[in-house]
Amino acid sequence: MTSPIKAADVLREVDDAARSARSADELMTFICDCLQQRMLKYNWVGFYMIQNDAEAGERFLQLGRFVGSMTPHTRIQLHQGICGAAASTGKTVVVDDVNQDARYLACSLETKSEIVAPIFVRGQVVGEIDIDSHFPAAFTADDRKLVEHCAELVGLMIEKQG
Repeated sequence: MTSPIKAADVLREVDDAARSARSADELMTFICDCLQQRMLKYNWVGFYMIQNDAEAGERFLQLGRFVGSMTPHTRIQLHQGICGAAASTGKTVVVDDVNQDARYLACSLETKSEIVAPIFVRGQVVGEIDIDSHFPAAFTADDRKLVEHCAELVGLMIEKQG
């Protein structure tokens, strides 16, 4: 019988991938696949990156790399939903029960909890990693550390590519 996978073990895998990744896109792809496959309660893993709509004069979150079911939310306005809250405040948002949070933009009836961590480049939020779980209160302090670390690694890679 194999022992359960710990967030610290996956963190080391992600660190190794970050050292060998050739681009932020490659790293985001690895993170999506790794977290969704190795962390049993992570049912949807994806990245939203901030884009500018020059015509409308506004910024929004655009869905990038992801693993899981399709989502109708491929473009999210800042200040909208849990993703918009994380991007707007620059703070990680953990929701133990999405049905109790009015900000939640329903994607799947199966989603019970969510974590969103912003990605920073030179002190500015440029995107975020978003993870949904079919389990309530799925995200522990160790999960938060792992997800925030993944966001930090992507930010550093984007900065390096600069």
